[in-house]
Amino acid sequence: MDKEIFNLIKKEEERQKKQINLIASENFVSQEILTALGSVLTNKYSEGYAGKRYYAGNEFIDKIETLCIKRALKLFGLNENEWSVNVQPYSGSPANLAVYSALVPLSEKIMGMRLDMGGHLTHGHSVSFTGKAWKQVPYGVSKETEMLDYNELMEIAKREKPKLIIAGASAYSRIIDFEKFREIADACHAYLMADMAHIAGLIAGGVHPSPFYSKGGKILADIVTTTTHKTLRGPRGAMIFSRKELAEKIDKAVFPSLQGGPHNHQTAAIAVSLKEAMSRDFKKYTAQILKNAKVFAEELKKAGFHIVSGGTDNHLFIVDVWREGKGISGKDAQDRLEKEGIIVSRSTIPYDTRKPYDPSGIRIGTPAVSTRGFKEKNIIKLAKKVIDILQ
Repeated sequence: MDKEIFNLIKKEEERQKKQINLIASENFVSQEILTALGSVLTNKYSEGYAGKRYYAGNEFIDKIETLCIKRALKLFGLNENEWSVNVQPYSGSPANLAVYSALVPLSEKIMGMRLDMGGHLTHGHSVSFTGKAWKQVPYGVSKETEMLDYNELMEIAKREKPKLIIAGASAYSRIIDFEKFREIADACHAYLMADMAHIAGLIAGGVHPSPFYSKGGKILADIVTTTTHKTLRGPRGAMIFSRKELAEKIDKAVFPSLQGGPHNHQTAAIAVSLKEAMSRDFKKYTAQILKNAKVFAEELKKAGFHIVSGGTDNHLFIVDVWREGKGISGKDAQDRLEKEGIIVSRSTIPYDTRKPYDPSGIRIGTPAVSTRGFKEKNIIKLAKKVIDILQ
C-alpha cells in the first residue's frame, strides 16, 4: 500500500467532513458515483465512438456510453431527433474549446462575458487559449444594476457581428434570459452557445429556465455545454449538447481533433449522476439550494454588506467585502473564513478597482451545504458566523 498517498487522501476526506464548503463550483458525490470512478473501467482504452472504436473489447463500454447519452437527453427533456450529446469531454474547458474549433474559424470573433464581471476564462479571456485563437467581443453588466443589459448586448452584437455568442457565467447570480440571447444571436446571424456549467442541476431540477427550448417549444441554443460536477452533483467531467445538424462537427472536434480515448470510468459515473438527477429528491434538493442562497444573501445584506446585483436567483452570490467601510479584501476574507473552517472563493466584483489576485469580493454558493442537509435555519446560523468573522 502507498501509505503516503492514502494518508493524504484520508486527511482530505477528514477536511471535507469538518469544514463547511461554500464554494459555488463544488459539491459532494454519492458513494455510487465514487464506486464507478474507482472501477475497472479505467483500464480500458476506447478511442472513437460507440460502434466505431479503434480498439477491440469495447462491447460493454459502448453500452455504458450509449446509456449515458440516453440519460442526458432524457434528463433535459430533449427530442433525440433534434438534439445530440457528446459525453466524452474530459472537462468543461476542453468542451468549450471543442465547440469553438468546430464552428468558428481561427481569429474570428466570439462574444463572451468578461471574466471580471462573472464570465469564465474559456469565454475568450486573453490569458486563455480561447482568447489567443479567437478574438473576444466582451460584454459585461450594467454599472447601475450590476445585471445583464440585453439592449446593450444587442447593440454590441450588431456592431461587432461575432460568429458565436456565449450565454453563461461562473459568477453571475441572476436568471439568464436565453430567449433574449436567441434574439440577439439571430440579429447578427451568430451561433448561440449556452454554457450552463454552473446551473445545469438547477435546470434539470426545474428551478431555472432552460437554454434548450422556450416555453413555447422553440429551440433556443444551437450548442449547450456543461460540466457535471457543480449543481448537477456528478463527477468532474463535461457534456456537449448540439442541434442534430451540428453533431458531426462537434464529435470530430472532440475526437480526433482535441482528445484521445475517453475516460470510461468518468462516463459511467456521469451516467449514474444523471439517473440520480431524475429523482424527486433531486428536484427538492435544487429547490433547497435556491432557498438557502436567498436566505444567506439576505442575512449578509441586513448586516450591511453589499450583495452584487442586490441578491440572487440561483445557487450563488457575490459579496463586496471592501465596500461600505468594511475594508476587507477578498483574499483576506477568504483566509479569515478558512481559519474558522469555512471555505469560500475570492471574486472580483463588477468594475472592481482591486487586482484579480486580491479583489474586492468573495463568491458564496450553497450546493455543497444543501447536499449536507442545510435548511434555512442552518443557513441563518452560518450567515451570522460569517458576519462575526468578517466584522
